[in-house]
Amino acid sequence: MHERPRRRLAFLTLMLVLLCLLMVVRLVRIQVFSYNELSEEGRQLRTRQSDLKPLRGRVWDQDGHLLVGNVVQYDISAAPALMSDPVKTAATLAVYLELDAEALFADFTGDKLWVPVARGVPKELGERVARQGMVGINVEPVWRRTFPEGILAAHLLGFVNAQGRGFYGIEGYYDADLRGQPGTRVYQRDPWDQIIPLGLADDEPPQTGVDLVLALDRTVQALVEEELALALTETGAESGVIIVMQPRTGAILALAAMPVYDPNAYWNVADPRLYVNPVVSDQYEPGSVFKVLTVAVALENGSVTPETTFYDEGQIEVGGQMIRNATRRAYGNVTLTEVLVHSLNVEVARISTTLGPEKFYQGISAFGIGHRTGVDMEGEAVGELRMPGDWRWHESDLATNAFGQGLAVTPMQMIMAVSAIANEGVLMQPFVVAEKHYADGRVEQVQPAPIGRAVSPETAHTVTEMMVETVERGIEQAQVPGYRVAGKTGTAQLPTPFGYDEQNTIASFIGFAPVEDPQVIVLVRLDKPTSSTWGTQTAAPAFSRLAQRLFVLLEIPPDDVRLAVARSEG
Repeated sequence: MHERPRRRLAFLTLMLVLLCLLMVVRLVRIQVFSYNELSEEGRQLRTRQSDLKPLRGRVWDQDGHLLVGNVVQYDISAAPALMSDPVKTAATLAVYLELDAEALFADFTGDKLWVPVARGVPKELGERVARQGMVGINVEPVWRRTFPEGILAAHLLGFVNAQGRGFYGIEGYYDADLRGQPGTRVYQRDPWDQIIPLGLADDEPPQTGVDLVLALDRTVQALVEEELALALTETGAESGVIIVMQPRTGAILALAAMPVYDPNAYWNVADPRLYVNPVVSDQYEPGSVFKVLTVAVALENGSVTPETTFYDEGQIEVGGQMIRNATRRAYGNVTLTEVLVHSLNVEVARISTTLGPEKFYQGISAFGIGHRTGVDMEGEAVGELRMPGDWRWHESDLATNAFGQGLAVTPMQMIMAVSAIANEGVLMQPFVVAEKHYADGRVEQVQPAPIGRAVSPETAHTVTEMMVETVERGIEQAQVPGYRVAGKTGTAQLPTPFGYDEQNTIASFIGFAPVEDPQVIVLVRLDKPTSSTWGTQTAAPAFSRLAQRLFVLLEIPPDDVRLAVARSEG
């Protein structure tokens, strides 16, 4: 009778022993054989990782003036559901941030879970708001891009958005270099989601972005912007650009475009097209300034010589289209130089048709027309140069292209092409950034780089002297006292679906000096001037006024002084 309970007890005992043995075996496997594997799994479950944002590289001008940097600012936002007193909160923020209290209160009492209040609040002000301890208000510190000079060189520099990405200018072009490399922060949390202090974390620090030193001179840039603003006011032009470069190196000393925006508050721009840098992105018909290239190509190919004369009848028919001089006059017997002095459409059309399409377009392409210059700014356009074989090309294009009509260039392409004339026929690579400074201390210098020969030195010298005569005999407004200037104006009517608009033009002038040793070349372009439609009356005077101040600033002595010094040293 007692046998059955004893068997049950023995069975239970055996089961408990077996269970204990299984537990021991399990513990031994966990503690001995699987310890490393399970420890790693546990560590991974506890471990968290977050990105560490790097500081964006800074930008300096050639003299070490900071143009772009980084600053701590605060973004302020609100969680209305957490507020105990929205009236007081709105009133307090309105006082500190100079906002409308009623509008804030309306946002705080609406149905939004999150309300942005202000972004980019200065560090001191943001900290004052944070110290108020307002429930439901979040004050978050952020690194933000700052442009200490405001609108200065805005189109050249570009801007950086709230996500830290660069757009336009060098901010867009060098975004990968400037943004640096993010790091990582590794930490562990306990079961209650509290951070566990670690003696030695596996953090990988972020790598600061590359610092850039520009060829740009801040003082020259300020002068250029001042003169461009004055030119727009005096001529009534709606927009314009000025570029100042070194023709022998391709270094860009200044680049201005107006109207302009403040990259510190890029989000306040009503029309996003204002972000676009017209110097590299805006394609336009250059007009008569292009005649310099046509004459150079003809001289290089031997189809004309400096002694060649023409009989100008005031008009010529090419491909069924009648070509006329801009003045609607006939000039009779003229020399090749006088073709440029009087800016004769008819005779440059005669020159290009005599050359023929193959030689003409090969020569123009050698000046970089129809190709990107490769300048280090985002958004460069390629221009437009139709050639035989293109269904849009017509025989008359050979004539009109000769005087800058029926093709399109960017201001950067145009100044680089004429720079080749100033640089003994060699086309240089234009550049903005002169040095890269890496976080590890390395410094990479940009060396001037020739990218091709457009014409021979002899041709370049001949065309230069023709440009000097053009200024001395035909463009008095562009003359600079004490200096021989080589230059040419352009007046391009704006194309429309119904033909060319004779009332609205793009007026331009390109000039370089000193002629014997060109140190600077300047392009002035004014869009739709109202005081006069002609480049001679608008862009040329702006160049002269700028050049007079620029030569003093750059310590370029007048010709007689410079030549006297050269003779004494020789």
